[in-house]
Amino acid sequence: MIASGLALAACQPFGPGRQAVLSGGTVPPSANEAAAQIKVVQVRGDMAAQFKPPAPWPAFADVLAGAKPVGTVVGTGDALEVTIWEAPPAALFGGATDTRIGTAISTARPTTLPELLVGPEGSISVPFAGQVPAGGRTLREIEADIVRRLRGRANAPQAIVRLVRNTTATVTVVGEVTNSARLPISPRGERLLDALAQVGGVKPPVNLTTIQVTRDGRTYRMALADIITQANNNIVLAKDDVITALFQPYSFTVLGAAGKNDEIRFEAMGITLSQALGRFGGLQDGRANPRGVFLFRWDEPATPGGPRVPVIYSFDLKDPAVYFLAQQFRMVDKDLIYITNSPIAELQRFVSIVSQTLLPIATVTTVIQQD
Repeated sequence: MIASGLALAACQPFGPGRQAVLSGGTVPPSANEAAAQIKVVQVRGDMAAQFKPPAPWPAFADVLAGAKPVGTVVGTGDALEVTIWEAPPAALFGGATDTRIGTAISTARPTTLPELLVGPEGSISVPFAGQVPAGGRTLREIEADIVRRLRGRANAPQAIVRLVRNTTATVTVVGEVTNSARLPISPRGERLLDALAQVGGVKPPVNLTTIQVTRDGRTYRMALADIITQANNNIVLAKDDVITALFQPYSFTVLGAAGKNDEIRFEAMGITLSQALGRFGGLQDGRANPRGVFLFRWDEPATPGGPRVPVIYSFDLKDPAVYFLAQQFRMVDKDLIYITNSPIAELQRFVSIVSQTLLPIATVTTVIQQD
């Protein structure tokens, strides 16, 4: 029975100890990466200059600027208004009396056709001009085609085409906003903050919100506070942009002898190691080893396109200088913090298990002797 108790004690899941973590090892290969030797970095208080903040996502002004205002290229489902002028004597449209636009030229009479919807085949039907291709063409191109088709039938025809309702040049706004919506954009060029305002703004506080823009299969993120304070990041939107408002989109995981084991989310502006320690309640009193605080991270490759590097950062919280460095050391998305048990705590746990095993035997022996 004693042997089984000792075996049970030896099998308790204490997790790797400080020395086991410091010894590093090799990360097994994954489907996309070869086996990588783990690099262990002992962090000291005088190493602050070596730990620069991680590179932020590129600013929207650098990667999403330059989009041209849209709305002049017609698509299926758009509604158009076509107005035709014919010089006197008007023979083809002379009987028209619809003058919604009015006439500024006394020698010509305008005729405004009823609202025309671009059908699934991408064309509109214009009297005496037939089926006029419209999908994928600019308003000027449609005007020129209508005039060409009417020439010889109408007397010196002229045409103006106006986009009445835009259903194809749109952006989608979703996520932590008051009302998700699909919004049309016009030739004037709607900007990112315009779209957020149209859906009622974001629900979380501005300083905790990240804006994600997906365009042409690429995704970029930026803190909303930076978009508001830096006007050049309030970009002109492009057709089919998807805008997603995110609340605390990043996270790190904490395991071991911490105040709590959990996945903890944080905001786009980032947090430091000292803030991270505070969010999970710090080290567990009487159990944690202050010299065994480790941060596991996949660092970016030294050369573009190279494999990521597994790194373990070791922090000795017995060193007061490390606390100053912890106020500058920035957390990265998917970091893992592991806190080892102190040797004394492991010894106490072992003794407790042994005592629980031996105490019933001693009690039974005492009872037998008394009997």
